[in-house]
Amino acid sequence: MWSNEKTAIEADPMVSDPLIIHRLLKISRAIDRFNEIIGRITLWLVLVMVALGVWNVVGRYVGKAIGQSLTSNSLIEGQWYVFDLVFLLGAAYTLKHDEHVRVDVFYSRWNRKTKALADFLGTIFFLIPFCVLVIYFSWGTIVESWITREVSPDPGGLARYPIKTMIIVSFALLIVQGISELIKNWAIFRGHLQERE
Repeated sequence: MWSNEKTAIEADPMVSDPLIIHRLLKISRAIDRFNEIIGRITLWLVLVMVALGVWNVVGRYVGKAIGQSLTSNSLIEGQWYVFDLVFLLGAAYTLKHDEHVRVDVFYSRWNRKTKALADFLGTIFFLIPFCVLVIYFSWGTIVESWITREVSPDPGGLARYPIKTMIIVSFALLIVQGISELIKNWAIFRGHLQERE
């Protein structure tokens, strides 16, 4: 539980229902837990990606030496797909842990409340609209990919429609995590939350 949450909520005259912020913070924690689970699973996918990469390289050279094909287009594309999953599913997890790269000219000098306000406004005006636009402009292409059951043009290539679907899934997760960050940053700005978990 975040420190001094209830006391600050009850003392704030700006909150008509003293439990609103408390309830929103419970929702935020549930979102955080969900994206934490997705992120931890994604961390294991890094090992899968590395294993596929090693096999693709070793298999190519060993196969060439013994005159056998030990790798395939499906394994190479599988490595790319796992990389896509790591990148796409890791975005919300990275946002949760505040690890995305930022151009820091003033931010590091600001106090906690000013940072929370800047993050709140950035999420409302940049993050969420960007995610909505990505989903909107990807939707038609992804639906078409499902209708045609799009596959790679390479021999032995993998289906493309499942991995394309992950674009929508990942940006939806990013929106949901953005909502969690909005709640936490507003709570920090209003003094309901002393610090982020």
